[in-house]
Amino acid sequence: SIATGGTGGVYYPYGGAIAKVISENIPGTEATAEVTAASVDNLKFVRDGKADIAFTLADTLADATEGNGAFAGQPVPARALAVLYDNYTHVVTLTSTGIATVAGLKDKTVGTGSPGSGTEVIAFRLLEAAGLNHDTDVRRQGLGVSQSVDAIKDGKLHAFFWSGGLPTAAILDLGHTPGITMRMLPSDAYLAELKRKHGDQLYSLLSVPASAYPGLSGDVPVVGVANVLVVNASMPEPLAFDITRLLFEKQRELEAIHPEAKKLSLKTATHGSPAPFHPGAVRYYREQGAWRN
Repeated sequence: SIATGGTGGVYYPYGGAIAKVISENIPGTEATAEVTAASVDNLKFVRDGKADIAFTLADTLADATEGNGAFAGQPVPARALAVLYDNYTHVVTLTSTGIATVAGLKDKTVGTGSPGSGTEVIAFRLLEAAGLNHDTDVRRQGLGVSQSVDAIKDGKLHAFFWSGGLPTAAILDLGHTPGITMRMLPSDAYLAELKRKHGDQLYSLLSVPASAYPGLSGDVPVVGVANVLVVNASMPEPLAFDITRLLFEKQRELEAIHPEAKKLSLKTATHGSPAPFHPGAVRYYREQGAWRN
């Protein structure tokens, strides 16, 4: 079982692609991608034996391994297979709202991600970095990306958060909707505060190119956070080795299903995980001459 995310994001199609190559190439192993609320729930599923593999954001993974936040008192024995790609923090509104900054979300109705998602974690942290209390300064709605897009089209949201790869299908749909022009709010101004409060390793500066979505007037500087593919520490070493190997050997097949799979690289796969790597993954990287941790 591969714990992914909602159908409108990147985790679900990427997870479906990984399930396909596992099922076709590891004898006696059948893998299925499961729709979930994403990072927080995924790590709880791994901890509780309800999922074998999970996608997660690195900041949520740090909380999980340390037993903090949503995992207080119940740390997750997660082990990394690979750092896959970076998520871009989308803060999406419409030009018609006049909202230009994250701080400008005060007193607005805002989608902050599904409860149990990594989007919710970064949304709350970003609002706090902008000087806003997520309980009292915004009217928050716990919606996933597809539901948020529907709600903003219907005038029920002023803005929403989404942490995802490029492009995210649901946001592409919003950008192509006749009669509206979407706007992405920059979040680079809050990066220093996020690093000060949550550590220097979890967040980075990324740029969403103007070409990523219809309606963007220029590149948008945003907070980035890495995505990590993890398993339970109890996974047998040969199986973890084979799954890691397939991520690279079948990369072309994975890319054909979602372009974010192109970002996987031996140079970056071993850097940026707050969880230790599984011994099976370490063996693969050592064989490839890529293990320098």
